[in-house]
Amino acid sequence: MDQPAAPTLTPIRKLWRTYVTDVRADADAHASTTPETDRKMVLVFVTAAVALTCGNFLSDGSRPEWLETILRTFGLHGLASRLHDAMLVSAHRDWNQLAFWAVIVIASYVIPPMLVIRLVLHERARDYGLRVRGIMPHLRTYAILYAVAAPLIVAASFTASFQDRYPFFHPAAGHSLWPYLYAWWLLYWLQFCALEFFFRGFLLHGLAPRLGWAAIFAMALPYNMLHYAKPMPEALAAIVGGIVLGTLSLKTRSVWWGAALHISIAFTMDVCALTHAGRIFG
Repeated sequence: MDQPAAPTLTPIRKLWRTYVTDVRADADAHASTTPETDRKMVLVFVTAAVALTCGNFLSDGSRPEWLETILRTFGLHGLASRLHDAMLVSAHRDWNQLAFWAVIVIASYVIPPMLVIRLVLHERARDYGLRVRGIMPHLRTYAILYAVAAPLIVAASFTASFQDRYPFFHPAAGHSLWPYLYAWWLLYWLQFCALEFFFRGFLLHGLAPRLGWAAIFAMALPYNMLHYAKPMPEALAAIVGGIVLGTLSLKTRSVWWGAALHISIAFTMDVCALTHAGRIFG
């Protein structure tokens, strides 16, 4: 007797099965409670705490004293003085402070995790979300997410809270956008690559062997907290974004499309803000 045909899944149900049901089942199936996974979980949590603390307290370009002290300790008095002038005296100090923030944040997101992955865990960095092979079939999913987010960003850009917050770098009126705006965008985008590696790579894939699917939510909590200084709608959206990008990273084993999506959203926000300020398309 013939078996009944399997029911055809609607596109929404197929998407849910591919990126939620199957991801949850696979992650939980590979998770285990062993001394090794417990040790890895503790190392990842502690490393993340140290990295986030460094990124928070050392990245303020208006307070570079800690780095000046280090430079002077090693006899680099001239370099310390130039750093002081660049951060606090220069006519371009606003840009310099933002660049300082980006460099310190990138270093905080990348260096501690990489040291732990390679020197303590003795594992491969590509197993923490840096894989490139096999990610192309998922491009359409990320493109759909951008198509959903873009109209919401445009609508939000008309609010006062959005225009007060963005863009991070405000080119002075009457000054060319080149080269400072474009140089800032490059640093800003690199920061998003580092951020995705840290949260959707190191933190998520480092915790998954112990926590399974729940690692997504353990990662999403500190990620959401990064947005507390931003408008509340954006902070709430970060909860959804963290969970969605975490789920996709577990599915694809890669953070690169997530970084591309994050960069695209940030670029759209900046373009909207600069348009409202009359700096482009004005």
